[in-house]
Amino acid sequence: MHSEEVLTLSETDQLLRWCDSMASEPKIAVDTEGDSLHCYYEKLCLIQLSAPSQNVLVDPFQPLDFGILSRFLQSRTIVFHGCDYDLRMLRRGIQFVPGPVFDTYVAARLMGMKEVGLASLVKHFFAIELPKSSQKANWARRPLTDVMITYAANDTKYLLPLAERLEQELRNSSRWHWYEESCTRAVAAAAEDRERDPEKIWKIPGSAALPTRGLAVLRDLWHWRESEAQQADRPPFQIMRNEDLVGLAEAALSGSRLDVPDWLPSSRQRRLLSVIHQSLQIPEADWPQRNRHTRLRPTGEQEKRFEQLRLKRDQVAAELTLDASVLASRSALEKVVREPEAVETVLMRWQRDLLGL
Repeated sequence: MHSEEVLTLSETDQLLRWCDSMASEPKIAVDTEGDSLHCYYEKLCLIQLSAPSQNVLVDPFQPLDFGILSRFLQSRTIVFHGCDYDLRMLRRGIQFVPGPVFDTYVAARLMGMKEVGLASLVKHFFAIELPKSSQKANWARRPLTDVMITYAANDTKYLLPLAERLEQELRNSSRWHWYEESCTRAVAAAAEDRERDPEKIWKIPGSAALPTRGLAVLRDLWHWRESEAQQADRPPFQIMRNEDLVGLAEAALSGSRLDVPDWLPSSRQRRLLSVIHQSLQIPEADWPQRNRHTRLRPTGEQEKRFEQLRLKRDQVAAELTLDASVLASRSALEKVVREPEAVETVLMRWQRDLLGL
């Protein structure tokens, strides 16, 4: 595909005309590109759309009326490959809430396919190799290169025929109701905000080796880094790496001279030294405590029940040529054993039926 075959919409009038021209299309393929490698808050950088006759890129950086696009997409089935990330980006970027959704990733997993990445599925069904050259591209850059445009458009170009093939296979194998329930759950999960535990987010790799006073220093260093990253609109790792934070916490406890990286701007160095000094004054009563997970050991009866369920799952999955984790993850089985009353929230109806639960 050449870049000139891809229409880029950067004005509201263009967007409105395109939506009107596609009014009779019942399904539209959608993908997004974001940027988390070059800024603090991951931002929506590109929206890709494909109808049977056209591939389109919408530029979220332009002052478009995205209500037009949202209403257009809500009134038809939108096809994603792995809807979770894209729905989250669209919700944050243009406040989009979907109508019907078809997810080719979910469908491929339920058909027992081993390789379920988009490129693998396109190769399997259409014998076409998709280029991977722009996977790590900076999608916030403008103008987009021809290579980036081609890569972006390929992410939706094959989704509609792929969805058609997968839907037919699901219906032919009597797995369509599995799919409907699984896709509904995936869309619901994408609508939930993932809350980060404030007592855990700063416990980075290497923190377990620190004494509790060192954890107090590290906690303040982590929050310093977050604040600096927000102000500079840079990802935290570009401010300072995890291992450097842990090293500074260790050095602060040793009483040795702090080796503050000389590549930090002088104002940032001053704020860093101030944070370390203040964190060393924190009273012991306010030092973070190590998490002592008192995980209850399963009883002999629970272990026996888990093993029965695991063997049943593996047997049924093998008969259906499904990955066992698609039928039920290990953690799901453990929770069902611990809390039998939670089975209806942990497992979907089709999973419970196959496992006899």
